[in-house]
Amino acid sequence: MPAKPAAQSFRDLQVWHRSIDLTTAIYRLSQTFPREELYGLTGQMRRAALSIPSNITEGQGRLAVKEFRHFLGIARGSNFELQTQLEVARRLKLGESKEIDSADALSHKIGKMLYALLLSLKSPHELADNRQPTTDNSPELP
Repeated sequence: MPAKPAAQSFRDLQVWHRSIDLTTAIYRLSQTFPREELYGLTGQMRRAALSIPSNITEGQGRLAVKEFRHFLGIARGSNFELQTQLEVARRLKLGESKEIDSADALSHKIGKMLYALLLSLKSPHELADNRQPTTDNSPELP
């Protein structure tokens, strides 16, 4: 099993800092949404955005790498959810287009960071299991 990452605190993780930036951006963006969206898209976006750093924090605080990976997976899912919600906001012309684009770009960067962190936590055995075969050993079809 891989060793716990060198980070002693979630505050040592750059992905956590970027996800806090994203959460702040989402709260600012959604303040401009119509009041009737408060319990709709506004609430959904805020919950998804806040879930990203919250799950990174909770996972980093766990004692096992497997648990950390689990919570990073949840954070990754919340990030994808937020990307969908940003697209809906864009199509409905809610908020400033420039702010949506900026939040979306940051979300994509965070997605890459989460994926890289997840990969770094895999054991060599798990990495080998995920490799694609170099030759096709399946039987030929008639």
